[in-house]
Amino acid sequence: MTFADLGLSPELLKAVETAGYSEPTPIQAQAIPPVLMMKDIIGIAQTGTGKTASFVLPMIDILSSGRRRALMPRSLILEPTRELAAQVAENFEKYGTNHDLKMALLIGGVQMGDQVKALNDGVDVLIATPGRLMDLFERGKILLNGCDLLVIDEADRMLDMGFIPDIEFICSKLPETRQTMLFSATMPPPIEKLAKKFLDNPKRIEVSRAASTNKDITAFKVPVKARQKRETLRWLLANDMVETAIIFANRKTTVRELNKSLQSHGFASGEIHGDMDQTSRIAELNRFKGGEVNILVASDVAARGLDIKGVSHVFNFDTPWHPDDYVHRIGRTGRAGAKGRAFTLVAEEDAEAIENVEKLTGSEIPVFGKADVRVELKPDPAPREEAKGEAGEKKPRRTRRQRDDAQETEQQESREQAPAETEDTSRRKDRAPAKPRREKSAPRSERAAGGRRNRRDEQDAPVPPGEWNGPQPDFLGVSAISS
Repeated sequence: MTFADLGLSPELLKAVETAGYSEPTPIQAQAIPPVLMMKDIIGIAQTGTGKTASFVLPMIDILSSGRRRALMPRSLILEPTRELAAQVAENFEKYGTNHDLKMALLIGGVQMGDQVKALNDGVDVLIATPGRLMDLFERGKILLNGCDLLVIDEADRMLDMGFIPDIEFICSKLPETRQTMLFSATMPPPIEKLAKKFLDNPKRIEVSRAASTNKDITAFKVPVKARQKRETLRWLLANDMVETAIIFANRKTTVRELNKSLQSHGFASGEIHGDMDQTSRIAELNRFKGGEVNILVASDVAARGLDIKGVSHVFNFDTPWHPDDYVHRIGRTGRAGAKGRAFTLVAEEDAEAIENVEKLTGSEIPVFGKADVRVELKPDPAPREEAKGEAGEKKPRRTRRQRDDAQETEQQESREQAPAETEDTSRRKDRAPAKPRREKSAPRSERAAGGRRNRRDEQDAPVPPGEWNGPQPDFLGVSAISS
């Protein structure tokens, strides 16, 4: 199937082809025709499957006829975060290049002046976050009674962020006769209730099981102690062929501290979280997209819907508190058919959270092991061996007196084995007796281990380029999570 089979206009097909797309994804193939027929839609699909284009493309064709009026947008798209709203706006600009449509972006963190001016001029598409929309509505800067098309995107995220009462209020101000589309990766009961209340005989489209993970993503869990998380993360970043990565943490303070730690160890990293203003967020995202940094440490503000091409890895530094967030987090990689890898660092306190994730997804996340390492692990050149007695217990450490006696014995044996002295040498010693020179004793670690050779004295075999020649990390030897 091609986009031409879906009933889109030639102008829109040309824009899609220019953008580099030829075949629709399953959610796009099933959603676009009924949207063009003005039907209400419930779209359930895992993140990264093209939900945005499934409503943006038909909306452009629907809105191509008609006229705009001041303060009265013709359509409304609600997004939970500023980043998602900005991303949808980018899609409209990309696909609507051959249509005379005006768009306004209402998000917090920026001044209202330009937004109010755009509304006064009249817009066809209004993309907004609930908070800023409610603010302008209460100020009388916007009227919603002319909006004939509503899209509620990432509805489950709206629920998590507490926006459902705002959405209910906004829906009550819209015309009763309208087309409504609701898209979400999961469908919890409150969202089902919202859909029954505000959608009229909707067509339900589900292209994957709710809360399922992308088949193109290879996911692992890494059991570690909490204090070893940073060290383990750095090892994975250095040895798993990471091109670009997003690292998720539960707390904003953790995001800031982890980013500073990575930068101090030489990694090119940036950060994004809810305490940053919109200008700083956009600047940091642009740095990441442009390749100035290849690691982005983020809170869940970046977990939903951000479409950044080429993200090879996702790391959950913290196991997410909400199981649904796991699906969205790892969905930042493995997008548009690309392969990705996802790692979740699981400490003892994360055991319950990871169990909830596995219950939600319906499958157990495999433990990262030796067979999954991207580089060849070389054994420790000189593994530490503890001196043990016959019963398998450690031998008691020798006292200082015992060590001195052993050293004196070694020196005596060395002198006995030395060649006989010449007459001249003997005569000089008789004239000027000197304190016998003490031979250089063996290192203390060698004496304590019963004459074990020092690691540095051993010659390692040459290691082929690109292979790992360091010690094997402790976490690779863990086979299960301790409860």
